[in-house]
Amino acid sequence: PLAPRWTTAASLAPTARLLSATCPSPSAWWAPSPSMANQCLWLGGLEAPKNAAADDHILAQESKDAELAKKAQEQELMEHDMEEASQIFNSLFSTRRPKDGFAGLSSACKSIVKGSVAGAVSLVAQPIAGAQADGVKGFFGGLATGVASAVALPVTGIAVGAYQIARGVGNSAEAVKASKQGMQWDHEKREWIFYYLDKEKEELDKLEAEKNAGKTASGEAASADTAERKVKDRAYYDLLNVSTNATAGEIKKAYYKEARKVHPDKCPNDPEAAGKFQALGHAYQTLSNEQTRAAYDKNGPAETGNADAAVMNEIDPYVFFAVMFGSTLVEPYIGELWIATTADTVMKDAVSQQQMMSEEENLERMQEEADDIAGKVAMAEEAKLKQRKREVKIAMNMRTRIEPYMDGSVAEDLFVLGCQEEAEKIAKGSFGATFLVTIGTALQLEADEFLGFQKSFMGVDGHMTRMKKRANSVQSNFKIVSSGLKAASAGRKVYKEVESAQQKVVQAREQETLKAASAAVEGTATEKTAEEISKEEKEKEETDAAQAALAAAKIEESIPAILELAWAVNVRDISRTLRKVCKKLFSDASVSVEERQKRAVAVRIMGKEFFNVGKEAGGTMPIKTDTGDIKARAEVAVMTTMAKAQGQEVSEEDTEDLIRQAKTQAAAEAELNKEKEQETPQK
Repeated sequence: PLAPRWTTAASLAPTARLLSATCPSPSAWWAPSPSMANQCLWLGGLEAPKNAAADDHILAQESKDAELAKKAQEQELMEHDMEEASQIFNSLFSTRRPKDGFAGLSSACKSIVKGSVAGAVSLVAQPIAGAQADGVKGFFGGLATGVASAVALPVTGIAVGAYQIARGVGNSAEAVKASKQGMQWDHEKREWIFYYLDKEKEELDKLEAEKNAGKTASGEAASADTAERKVKDRAYYDLLNVSTNATAGEIKKAYYKEARKVHPDKCPNDPEAAGKFQALGHAYQTLSNEQTRAAYDKNGPAETGNADAAVMNEIDPYVFFAVMFGSTLVEPYIGELWIATTADTVMKDAVSQQQMMSEEENLERMQEEADDIAGKVAMAEEAKLKQRKREVKIAMNMRTRIEPYMDGSVAEDLFVLGCQEEAEKIAKGSFGATFLVTIGTALQLEADEFLGFQKSFMGVDGHMTRMKKRANSVQSNFKIVSSGLKAASAGRKVYKEVESAQQKVVQAREQETLKAASAAVEGTATEKTAEEISKEEKEKEETDAAQAALAAAKIEESIPAILELAWAVNVRDISRTLRKVCKKLFSDASVSVEERQKRAVAVRIMGKEFFNVGKEAGGTMPIKTDTGDIKARAEVAVMTTMAKAQGQEVSEEDTEDLIRQAKTQAAAEAELNKEKEQETPQK
């Protein structure tokens, strides 16, 4: 509606006559006359207001509007407070919908414990907070509030617990029915759903395609603009014959295309083919990694003197740890190890930190820090996505592996024989027996749990197997803690011994400096000859070399403890991953419940044969940590990942041959050094 406006009748006469002529209902408009020239009118053709009454009406309306606005604001604030209180209540007490009676009991226990703890904390904290705010008076006020909270919160926890138990018992029938139908409990939506393995695979492929299409390798959104991005150096882009705006997928395609042209096997008559192929591989390795590409775009090629950094940039943690632990043959069943993913994240974070520290301007550094925080969040999400892809990939591999047994093309005895042969091949590799025992144990437990819930009375066998799984999990966690303490103790010991040796050297040099200064003051100092100076420098170099050798030797002594910790982490990672893999495989609604049970039987057969072969090969025994073997593996792992970074193919047999050669050479060198040490005292 129009706001009221006052004016004279004479000024409105033409407008009123026009409105009277055009309005369908002329009586709705009031036409003023000259005799009323000084009378004030209400714009809009309504009758003239009675001055005092109109003013009172307007004021009353404004007051009413203000009161309504105030009530609306109070209502909004109340809703906000209620929402905030609800969030606090839900975070303090477990109020989400329980899956079944056991979940309801678990939720009740959590609510009771949280309520009791919160009450105890409030009883202590409220008086202290009151005393700080208002002295003695505040202390007693806080004490009263604390006592009330100490009573109210546990009682509330008990009430919520009773409610959750009732909800859980009420949902038990639905849970039994849904479980028999092969449905899965969605922990986010808190409802039973049908899961499809192929659908999740399609979803992940779609996410990957969108990521590759919408992102460049440096993490920036792809631009529709065809103009080249400004970079410090574009030599690597020119080698691959791509634009500086190229996406990760375009760079990968370009690399394979160009690699075929300059591969040494394809160009036997070109003596420079090997060099071209190596340069092309280095360019691809740099541009295919987000951090190294960003650093190259900003700073150009790495400086020649910074060789260590260049080597680190070209080391692929996945390849390194696959060689280090010999996991290539079991990769279809365990995927990429968690420790490799973590190392990759740490290396990316280190590169980002190094780039941030190279900034000179404070403003730019602050921006880098903000980007770094956002990058860490993105890395965490990316790590979750990688783990999810890893689980789906393993599930697809296992489904393919047991397919002959499922469709009946291979009889059970032949399937068992095939699993045995595969396990024996894996056992020949490094740490193969340990992998077999770990994988076999996990597969058997997961299959027995699923079949126990499906076939036994009230799922008794399933609950028994779940108890075994929890016992294994506790044992695995204890192993990690104990191994971590050993590794930390070994590290502290190495640090103290090396530091002590360095302090002795520093003290000896300080004493020599003091003697020289004292001799100079007393006038007894003599000028050193060139031969004496050269001798002192040589002795200093020998001392430094001895210190470095001592540090290396002490670090080597701690390697077995570190490896033991790494293996404990690997065992837990494999067990957790296979638990989720089997859940996907056994809950795949694309097949009937009977087919899923048959899948579980096939998985149990595979797990049993893997475990038995691994046990016979010594997989249940503690890992023998030979320092020489570990060093050889580490050296070959670096060599392999560098070779693969240059586009060369290195098989599992090649790496094992290289490791054997490295161990033989290391043993020969150790024997030679031992003989030299024995000859030195005789001389």
